[in-house]
Amino acid sequence: MIAVRPWSFPASAMPVVATLGYLFAMDREISWANGVWALLNIVVFHAAGNTWSDYFDYKRRVDAEDTFGAKTLTSGMFTPGEIRSLSLALLAVALAAGVGLWLRTEMPLLYIGIGGMLCALLYPYFKYRALGDVVIFASYAFLPTLGTAYVATLALDWEILYLALPVGLITVAILHCNNTRDMQTDHRAHIRTLAMKLGGKRSVRLYAFEVLFPFVWLTGCVLAGVFPVWALLAWVTVVPAWQNVRRAAAFFREGSSAIAGLDEATARLQLLFSLVLTVSFVVAGLVG
Repeated sequence: MIAVRPWSFPASAMPVVATLGYLFAMDREISWANGVWALLNIVVFHAAGNTWSDYFDYKRRVDAEDTFGAKTLTSGMFTPGEIRSLSLALLAVALAAGVGLWLRTEMPLLYIGIGGMLCALLYPYFKYRALGDVVIFASYAFLPTLGTAYVATLALDWEILYLALPVGLITVAILHCNNTRDMQTDHRAHIRTLAMKLGGKRSVRLYAFEVLFPFVWLTGCVLAGVFPVWALLAWVTVVPAWQNVRRAAAFFREGSSAIAGLDEATARLQLLFSLVLTVSFVVAGLVG
């Protein structure tokens, strides 16, 4: 449980939950069995991706004793071989479950599943080349929402991507604040991240955009009739979002230590935002 970092699971689980809530609000015919199956499977995929990334970060010397974040390998708690074996075992379970879900549906899920698996396996490669943010958005926003909508309704619903954007931006912010915190140690390891390319000042501004723009987008979708008016309930989470932005700004005064736990705080924000949004969808579906 320590190795897979369960505190990060809302990043993958909540897009699925919010998608099911949205489908309920839109009065779609839903296969709840398929929806729950997709939810459990993406969490296992996420656990596999976490350990896979940790293994390569350790091998590339991105993670060391003086770096923040996961200490499962740098502290000697586990050996690299143990983490690699755990990751491959989790990936095998997720792959088997994915094939089972594919057999319950049709071909489009195969393509979505292959995309998700490639994102998990190739994430370290893209992360070291400043493309990690793109992969995270694809694997924890675009693919989960589209895939969940498909397995639950057996139809490709492209309108679900209106939901992928706000949930996905906050998810990407988890990675971005992590990379902003680790700029110096990442530079030492000779890798490149988007935060390194932008620098500290612009990285903090990008983080602020990623956690605040979802509220603007949400309001626009309500005004356009894409989301029910109840979705505006999610605005109650703007308070912790603003607190996170203020915490990110402390990076200028105090350095990396000021945002040491901002990734976990952002994960909690993503959980809260998505939960409230899901509840608003359920209320909208119940009241008609």
